[in-house]
Amino acid sequence: MNAPMQIDVLTVFPGMLRGFLEESMLRRAARLGRVAFRTVDLRDFAHDARRTADDRPYGGGPGMIMKPELWFEAIETVRTPEARIILMTPSGRRFRQAEASRLARERHLIFVCGHYEGIDERVREALVTDELSIGDYVLTNGVLPAAVVLDAVVRLLPGVLGGGEEAVRSESFTEGLLEAPQYTRPAVYRGMAVPAVLQSGNHGETEAWRAGQALDRTVRRRPDLLR
Repeated sequence: MNAPMQIDVLTVFPGMLRGFLEESMLRRAARLGRVAFRTVDLRDFAHDARRTADDRPYGGGPGMIMKPELWFEAIETVRTPEARIILMTPSGRRFRQAEASRLARERHLIFVCGHYEGIDERVREALVTDELSIGDYVLTNGVLPAAVVLDAVVRLLPGVLGGGEEAVRSESFTEGLLEAPQYTRPAVYRGMAVPAVLQSGNHGETEAWRAGQALDRTVRRRPDLLR
């Protein structure tokens, strides 16, 4: 079996990820040997007794900026030659399903999760290989965006999803469309019935119905995907 993908998350708040990485699909992926997670406390690389991670910005301004030396030393400690070093930032490229598919083919991902007013620009210039954003809004730090990205990536690794490649192909965005409506038993609930075509047993008609529903939903909700 191939070596597991290595995912490192560098942050001053490693506790934010502990429960998340030990549940559901991520736990399954680790147990299957598809991925190995490591959270790195950036303060372990501080040079003073107070474990200081930030300082005032040059030129003035509000808030505090994360110090470069902690990031350089932390990244250089865990970096491998094939590592992608991903900075989660509102100014990064918008994260999409295609990006998740690309990252799922990598061997080592290092997530750089800032806090306060941001990270010293020299870290970005010298070390970062990718800058990603999960949306046009600002969060307190980069841990939650990193969690979103690594979840989207890990579920694409071989053998992680129970339904295999077919389960991935039918999901929203994978084929450029939103996913069609899904139903399960009972066939009628509170007067609402499952569409007859899904109960017919005719696989050809079912697939045609789902394709039409996916296109219709995309046209109505996300026409930008069709462009």
